[in-house]
Amino acid sequence: MKVSCRDEEVASAAASLAGRLVAGGVPARLAAGDPTLWGEDADAGAQAGRGRPARPRTPSRASRELLPELGRLAERARAQGLTNVVLAGAGGSPAAAEVICDTDDVPLTVLDTTDPGQVRRALAEPPDATIVVVADAGGSALETDCLLRIYERHFTDAGIAPAGRIVVVTGPGSPLERRARESGHQVVPAAPVAGGRAPALSAYTLVACALAGARVERLLDDAEQALPLLSLDSGNPGLDLGAALGGAALGGRDKLLLEDQLSAIAGLPGWIEELVAGSTGKRGRGILPVVGADPRRSGDELVVAIESDVGDVRVDGPLGAQFPVWEYAAAVAGLALDVDPFDRPDEAGARDGTLALLALPDLPTGAPAFTDGPVEVYGGVTAKDLPGLFAELLHTVPAGGYLSIMAYLDRLAAFDAPVPDGADFEQMTDAWMMADAATLRALLALRTDRPVTFGWGPRCLHATGQYHKGGPPNGVFLMITGAVAEDVPVPGRPYTLGRLQLAQALGDLGAVETRGRPAVRLHLTDRAAGVAHLLAAAQEA
Repeated sequence: MKVSCRDEEVASAAASLAGRLVAGGVPARLAAGDPTLWGEDADAGAQAGRGRPARPRTPSRASRELLPELGRLAERARAQGLTNVVLAGAGGSPAAAEVICDTDDVPLTVLDTTDPGQVRRALAEPPDATIVVVADAGGSALETDCLLRIYERHFTDAGIAPAGRIVVVTGPGSPLERRARESGHQVVPAAPVAGGRAPALSAYTLVACALAGARVERLLDDAEQALPLLSLDSGNPGLDLGAALGGAALGGRDKLLLEDQLSAIAGLPGWIEELVAGSTGKRGRGILPVVGADPRRSGDELVVAIESDVGDVRVDGPLGAQFPVWEYAAAVAGLALDVDPFDRPDEAGARDGTLALLALPDLPTGAPAFTDGPVEVYGGVTAKDLPGLFAELLHTVPAGGYLSIMAYLDRLAAFDAPVPDGADFEQMTDAWMMADAATLRALLALRTDRPVTFGWGPRCLHATGQYHKGGPPNGVFLMITGAVAEDVPVPGRPYTLGRLQLAQALGDLGAVETRGRPAVRLHLTDRAAGVAHLLAAAQEA
């Protein structure tokens, strides 16, 4: 595993910061899990068994010891013909599993969503070939609770005993563990995690990956090659990368542009985004990861490239080593910014807001400021149409700030878009892009020199959500919601997925607005037509 700085300014700042950390014995202390790195409160909590450990999130002996059980699970699933593997979860684990399985080119359905369309698509797969992994460290995430209930009913309706098809991965003593054991589901116990975020190479990720056919043992082998380096004062890739991130941020380069186009690893920036934003975005500080953007060299950017020379910093190494090195680096960057990387204090606000909204008879959506075709616009705006609104939002972004787009929609809906008969791959790709709400990021980014980020809700709640609320107060927010054509009831709950999804969006919006961040919500009265209308307006803006 190797990290190299190609920018002299970054290299100098990183060397200076690394020197100070080494003088304080940080590399060895961090590798050993010394909680005093985060202050007396963290130390006292750790001694009481409730604190946030200082150790970087690395694969532990428990991951290696899990391999025989993973092998038995996978063998039994293959013997039963269970080829459709579904991972229901929230946070970093689903993102890590998606990277692992996409890189290994093995199929895995990841459900970290409450979107009815996306869930209905997954439920359309043959139940007699389906096995579901429900992974939730704390055992209380709304997404996992709903998905577990829905799949229990799905299997029961198909005449299949849910206990034989659902595997639960959770922390000891969690509400989910108690419920799973009462229901007879197989439980894979996993270590409790700090701040609700599980290591990438833990049971929360590896169980589903093993069932899907990924090379889990190779991942752990590659990770363990990197682990001894993480306690060194020199030649430590985690220290080198973390010092580059932290040193650059302290010098004003706090926008992290992630480049991976030449890498054989599929989708790693999406997982890094969740890790770095959640680890550093608090106390008015942080590092904002930006995925899929072209560098503008605006003065506050740091370009980090995975396995290529197009960035200021280059990171080389196999996927199994990338995970622990980036986790260690995020902890180092947190130290540099004087924040606790294992604490996510501002994520709870949106969740609490969601629960309060769900308790109301009707969701308080308010009245739109104006309507443009199949798009309703909510918020304090002066514009009268969508092109004017986009121009107004971009003008609102302050110097050093960013625009964040959060779409509480079906992130795979574009693949259902009609494609012309006889279309080649490029034409199919163009058709999908122009039906994909994520294309809005690229269209608006062309019209500003400030970063534009994009996240799918509720996934973004557990990714950049902490940064949005706890990081620097210079964000402008554009939220997109949509009408639900076919909803999905949640057994045992007084709401549907569609109602929950909208409540999550409104709760997220409220948490941003209460912190004084400018925010606008666009509601698509027809999702497909609404996305097309948004993209056309962005091109016109």
